[in-house]
Amino acid sequence: MRQKTVNEYIKGKFGGKLYKIALNAGFTCPNRDGSLGNRGCIFCSGSGSGDFSEDSGLSITEQLELGKRKVESKMSRNPGGYIAYFQAFTNTYAPVEKLKSVYMEAVKHPEVRIVSIATRPDCLGDDVLDLLSEINRIKPVWVELGLQTIHEKTSEYIRRGYPLKVYDKAVRNLRVRGIEVITHVILGLPYESREEMLETVKYVGMSGADGIKLQLLHVLKGTDLAEEYLNGKFRCLTLEEYAELIRDALEVLPENIIIHRMTGDGDKKILIAPEWSGDKKRVLNTLKEYLK
Repeated sequence: MRQKTVNEYIKGKFGGKLYKIALNAGFTCPNRDGSLGNRGCIFCSGSGSGDFSEDSGLSITEQLELGKRKVESKMSRNPGGYIAYFQAFTNTYAPVEKLKSVYMEAVKHPEVRIVSIATRPDCLGDDVLDLLSEINRIKPVWVELGLQTIHEKTSEYIRRGYPLKVYDKAVRNLRVRGIEVITHVILGLPYESREEMLETVKYVGMSGADGIKLQLLHVLKGTDLAEEYLNGKFRCLTLEEYAELIRDALEVLPENIIIHRMTGDGDKKILIAPEWSGDKKRVLNTLKEYLK
């Protein structure tokens, strides 16, 4: 593997391992509040892809402290710090005053080293970009953009709600402000060929993004995608197909892009398929074998 993993990148920049705490600031999404739609993206769970985030009824500080306790109980040594990860729903989709309030609460936590914000490329107005620049001058900001695919037919199918040029503009606007960009890609989307998936990965590598998250498609209960899967409209990738795809994806990515993820965990309480993805140890061992 020619690229650095996110842990290697963080260790080189911060001198040690940082642990991510997933937060829920109580936001919504234009794909859910009626602006673009009411049902969300076809694959998105009821928690807005924040199935492992903390309770939105708690303050950001309370969520961080709860997340710290969970992390520290599993670790043999004290973490070197934390990444405050605004994960659930669209985390730049609110009045800028509200955004500033929740971001600054995370920034002021003495053990938070990075603020990572998951959002949509079409929810980055100039006022939000100015705020992100302000925060970035205090502590590093990562913005995680949900692209998933470059192919318009798939984009329409998953109800993404914006054209590819919006992603390109978002990357430019963030990079010119010195903000790190991480792009989310889903591998295994229905009706996409292996070649199309690799085209998306290659595009992201050339788009100016600093990092990439390669995410396996999960079929989750309560989603429109689940209904299509249960009706036999498509099949999920096998573990071997996925491992081969990851190997080839890394080959088409430039050396300087940071690999933030090569798989992902679906909440086992709502996971329908692929069942093999629930065995994390097996998945990681298989990927290791294919990447030798």
